[in-house]
Formats: sequence, structure tokens, C-alpha cells
Amino acid sequence: MENPNKNNSSLKAVIAVLAVLLIGSLVYIFKLSSDSDVVKTELTSTLTEKESVMKDLQELKATYDAAIAENTSMSDELIQERDKVVALMDDLNKSKGDVSKFRSQVQGLQTKMKTLVAENDELKKQNGVLTVQRDSTIVVLGESKKFNEVLVGQNEALSKTVEKGSKLSVLNTKTAAYKLKSSGKQIETDKASRADVLKVSFTIAENQIAKSGDKTYYVQVIDSKNNVLGDKKTESFGDNSLTYSFKTTVQYENKTVNVSEDLPGKDFEKGTYFINIFDGGELVSKTSFSLR
Repeated sequence: MENPNKNNSSLKAVIAVLAVLLIGSLVYIFKLSSDSDVVKTELTSTLTEKESVMKDLQELKATYDAAIAENTSMSDELIQERDKVVALMDDLNKSKGDVSKFRSQVQGLQTKMKTLVAENDELKKQNGVLTVQRDSTIVVLGESKKFNEVLVGQNEALSKTVEKGSKLSVLNTKTAAYKLKSSGKQIETDKASRADVLKVSFTIAENQIAKSGDKTYYVQVIDSKNNVLGDKKTESFGDNSLTYSFKTTVQYENKTVNVSEDLPGKDFEKGTYFINIFDGGELVSKTSFSLR
């Protein structure tokens, strides 16, 4: 028969071993649980940091998109920086570990963005000022153009007025037939058979703005049978030609001048005579008279 004391000692030894094993298991399980919590905490922290960095990158991209949409002269440089942000977002999406390296890159991109956006805003202000100045210049130029057009119109009208005003007026044109006596005396007559000479007279009016100097007038006398009397010479004025009876040159000094010229002839026709006076190719006076 076995010794009861010996059995109790063995049982105690087994219980002690089991107790040690149980405590070791509990310690191991606790350690595993703690390690799992640490890993979970680190993973959660990593995911939260990644989301934060991604959010910053998205905000950077949105800022660049808005600045690029304004279409300034800096658009190319802004597009280049935005493309860097997009590339970093792709790299961040692919990463599965530490994202701290991305944070430093984001900070660099943010600093660059602030500089470029500030420059872009300043450029917009300058463009705004230039636009206002340009619009003001366009308005001023438009007003100046209108004013110049008015002045040109006024000058043209004034030139025409001066030109018109500077033309000499021929007044009091008269013609009569005379009988020439042997004594040289001339006796006015209205009979064609008695007439020896036709006397043509007219007055050049005073004009202070006209050009002074020699003035030549062409006198055309046409009888009742439509014949031009006198020299019957022809003068061309541009596309027109004039057959005249005689011409007379007058020294004009801006004062009134009376002109009188004789047109000798014989066998004058009965009927109405027409007298036209031309300044160059322009008819400036006319009259008529009749012989019986």
C-alpha cells in the first residue's frame, strides 16, 4: 500500500506546474493582446495621418485649379505645380507605411503655393489697373477721334467758305452797240445797221480775302444766229473747252475795278445777243441785249 504523503506531494507538484503554466499563458496572452493594441493603434495613427496629408493635398490641388481657371500669364507655372501635387497624391495612395516623408513634401508644396498665389493675385491687380487704364485710354482716344473729326469737318467747311468767299464777284455786266463817228466819238445805237462796235462792261467787286494780282476773264459774245463774234479762239479748261470773243486781263488789288472793252465789228445781225463772262472755265456773269 502506497504512502499517502507521497501521493499528496506529487499532486502538489503537478498543481504547482499547472499553476506556473497557467500564469505563463496568461502573461503571454496579455502580451499578445498588448502588442495587438499597439499595432492597431499604430495602424490607426498611420491611416489618420495619411488621410490628413491627402486632405492637404486635395486642398492644394483645388487652390491651384481655381488660380489656373483665372487664365493669367502665370498659368503654365501654376499647372506645373498642380501636376506635382497630383503626382504626390498618387504616391500617397500607393504607400502603405510611414507617411511622414509626405508631410514634409506637402509643407514644401504649400509654401510654393502661397508664393505663386500671391504673385498671381498681384498680377491680377496689375492687370485690373491696366484694363482700367486701357479702357480709359480707349474712351479718351474715342473722344479725341470724334473731336478731331469735328475739327476736320469744321476746317473743311471753313476752307470751302474761305474758298467760296475768296472768289471774285462780277457785277453789273452790260453791253451796248455804238456808232463810231469820224471824230472818234461813240454814239449809242440799237440799230444793227448803224453799229460799229459793241461795248462790254462789268465790275469786279471788292474782296479783302481774295488773292490779289492779274485776273484774266474770257468774254463770249454770241449773236442772234448763234455765232461767236470777235477772235473766236478756243481755250481748254480740263475736259471742257471754251470758244471766246476776247479776253481781258485786270490788275486786281482787292479793290473794286470797273472793266470796259470794245468789240469792233460790222454787218451786225438783228436780234438778241448773249454775253457770257468766264473766270477760267467757270461762268461768272451773263447778260443780253437786242439790236433791231
